[in-house]
Amino acid sequence: GLPPGAAAALLVSGPDGEMLWLDVTHRPGQAPRAQLRGRYLLPPCKQRWHTCAAFLPQDGLLVCGDRRGSLVLFPCSSSPGRAAESTSIADGGANRVGEDSGSELQPSCLLHRGALPLESPLCVLFGLHGKTGVTSVTCHGGYIYSTGRDGVYRQLRLQGQQLEVLWKHRPCKGLQWIEKLRFTPDGDLLVLGFHADNFVVWSTRTSENLHCIPCGGGHRSWSYCSSPSAEAFAFIKCGDVMLYRCEAQPCEQQVLLASLHGREIACVRHLGVVKVPGHAALNVLVTGSEDTTACVLALSERSRAVMPLTRLSDHISSVRALALAGPAGPGDGGLSALLFSAGGRAQIECYRLLCAEDPASESTVSCQVIHVASHRLDEHWERKKNRHKLVKMDPETRYMSLSVMPGTSSEQLPTPWKFLAAACSDGSVRVFGMLEATRKLVLVAESFHHQRCVLKVEAFLHMQAAGERHLLCSAATDGSIAFWDITGPIADATDALHRAEGEMQPLALGAPLLTVMAHSCGVNSLHIRETPEGRYLVASGSDDGSIHVCLLEVALRGGEAAAGTCLRVLERVARPCAHAAHVTGIRVLRPDLLLSASVDQRLTLWRRGPGGLDALSTTFFHVPDLAELDCWEVAEAGGELRYHCVLCGQGLEVLCSTAPATPLESPLTEVPQ
Repeated sequence: GLPPGAAAALLVSGPDGEMLWLDVTHRPGQAPRAQLRGRYLLPPCKQRWHTCAAFLPQDGLLVCGDRRGSLVLFPCSSSPGRAAESTSIADGGANRVGEDSGSELQPSCLLHRGALPLESPLCVLFGLHGKTGVTSVTCHGGYIYSTGRDGVYRQLRLQGQQLEVLWKHRPCKGLQWIEKLRFTPDGDLLVLGFHADNFVVWSTRTSENLHCIPCGGGHRSWSYCSSPSAEAFAFIKCGDVMLYRCEAQPCEQQVLLASLHGREIACVRHLGVVKVPGHAALNVLVTGSEDTTACVLALSERSRAVMPLTRLSDHISSVRALALAGPAGPGDGGLSALLFSAGGRAQIECYRLLCAEDPASESTVSCQVIHVASHRLDEHWERKKNRHKLVKMDPETRYMSLSVMPGTSSEQLPTPWKFLAAACSDGSVRVFGMLEATRKLVLVAESFHHQRCVLKVEAFLHMQAAGERHLLCSAATDGSIAFWDITGPIADATDALHRAEGEMQPLALGAPLLTVMAHSCGVNSLHIRETPEGRYLVASGSDDGSIHVCLLEVALRGGEAAAGTCLRVLERVARPCAHAAHVTGIRVLRPDLLLSASVDQRLTLWRRGPGGLDALSTTFFHVPDLAELDCWEVAEAGGELRYHCVLCGQGLEVLCSTAPATPLESPLTEVPQ
């Protein structure tokens, strides 16, 4: 019941998709009074009634979820004239009810509903939560959160008078019936729902079940309440009201060091640095794991603590590769970049990351995620014509590596496309085009030149008087490294995408310009750096523990741009048995300085000179089964460069070096997987 004098909004669905908004008030000694405030028309569907609703604060809008899984946005602000008209209708109905019985209250109020206009939706996200319905809508922190029986909850925001989906999250495997979200005062987000025949309360902070109550599962009438001293869960089963209550138990579990992922970390990228006044600078990292999630982390150099900012869970298989597209440097008080993640089941996801200072939070930095686009090869196959005559794309294809094409000329166009190269386990090198404005990710070109699993790709841009040339380097399991000029395919793809409004058939990449047999087996690490003379150092590491470095020069065949590009190898240096195991990470820090890391848990600095590669120092790190490394430079106050290195595998470790000729210092931080 309502407290005396209190008012509540009542939404009622009727025939033909009409939904009524009534304000219900109760005063002592009087029958409840209903005041009609608005009439709304739900979108057409077979099951046309609402299941949940929420008023958006200070926006004069109402967001509803319906049985079809759609989110619908309505206007709900009443003008003074309409409010008076509505009040007169309710008062007239109430007067008649005072003379007669209370059972006539609602009919007398609804008889005059035609005096209010029937509002149409401002925005409809049809079937957002599938066909099983939306279970709750919540407003918190300026964002809208929706849950459904599809096992997913989503974050949305209001753009003008339109709803925009920012991201979705699947809390845990098997929790298909999500009912509600609760935000705790300490910043945790609790997911309430039914897992099989149990009612569960899932913590998104610790990724564990806080409570699991055997109740039979799937109840439509239930209530849950918790306090520091006890918790209670009530539900209706076979017409009986059942109550479960228990006293709070002291937590005997003490987390000494929280984990980042449930399985091996397969890839890592350094996003940038966020500076918060009065606090130490925070390095923002992104990791991808075999547990199918990617995580955005904040690393404090002062406290050496790693704090997860947000977790991305759109992948259905492992996340094996990450790539960042700028600008990744500081923006308006923070960082902004496009993140591409890829891995198993031939799946690519694209996000916009916005990191900014947030002194009120524990990490002093916040990360807003906007899901931009996604792509899967089997979905591309489903759109093909005459697909019954073709062999379906291998669903087990994995993306092994990603690289964003730097600075394409299409960025000067009104709708700039970004291009992404991917190394694939089915032997292909694929190029994708991404248009953020329309949220499209399209396969634009591919080649099966390698005829075996492609492990690494690196893209680089060569500037010359005749124009820019987009070059691509790919490495495979046979130890070969191929170099491609993809300037023509990118230009053709840009034209085709603009003509066809984002749809096209994949083009052929053609044949590579040059192929170098650098190793005797698979190339597990690859990095390219331009020298001050305009040449390119290509460093690679292999399964056999060797390191190979070659110096390339880009020239024009025949001296004219129309004649095409020519690559010449000016120098080749090989260091067999540089490590005792697979070399899974390599970086060219300077033209004369290289850094390599291996599964043998050694991180080695190499000096490149006329006589080859000379080891300067070796540091042992603590991460087993090293998968990848990333490096970045930090300028000290005296102008000296400081190199930072992050390594991932069965855990995460960050090291730094104060001078190129000295060993790397003790780790900044170590985190288990």
